[in-house]
Amino acid sequence: MTTPLSIADLRREYARANLSERDVDPDPIAQFRRWLDEALHAAVNEPTAMTLATASHDGAPSARLVLLKGVDERGFVFYTDFRSRKGRELEANPRAALVFFWPEVERQVRVEGEVQRVATEEAEAYFRSRPEGSRLGAWTSHQSDVITGRDVLETAYADARARFGGDIPLPPHWGGYRLRPRSIELWQGRPNRLHDRLRYRRGADGAWIIERLSP
Repeated sequence: MTTPLSIADLRREYARANLSERDVDPDPIAQFRRWLDEALHAAVNEPTAMTLATASHDGAPSARLVLLKGVDERGFVFYTDFRSRKGRELEANPRAALVFFWPEVERQVRVEGEVQRVATEEAEAYFRSRPEGSRLGAWTSHQSDVITGRDVLETAYADARARFGGDIPLPPHWGGYRLRPRSIELWQGRPNRLHDRLRYRRGADGAWIIERLSP
């Protein structure tokens, strides 16, 4: 008889690298891009996948995975249906948190800040770059709505294809959000659960302050 697996006994040691204040870039966006490049070169599975946490106007939280579609000095960009649960929550409470986890390199990045919609022109340019099927999908799905079955989606997709042909416009209910970070935390796994944690946070003058956190 197979012994039941105890999840409480699952553990691994982290010992690939360390994280020092002397080695990180003073600009957290530059440091994030460096780590993202290293994750790409390490063949991390879905390196741009990030957990997006939002909350309703009364503080009820929710989280899901989305894909990072842009990052620069202005912040972190992702796209969605504005009518979805995350879209509704971001409109009511425009603050959010992101988490990237790259187990292959034993790293995690946490980001917190305010959120605002990207410009329509920016959303249009990204939408035009998407595969045709993804553009049709944005017209097909009313994200987070209850539907009676898969056939609802298949019918709506066929209708959208017949309606637009190859010229598929940006839907009015679809676009991007940019999270403007107030804090960015880097986590590097270390032995004995004594992990390295460095946090960048905005000071009163707007400059970034780097602090080490206890694991």
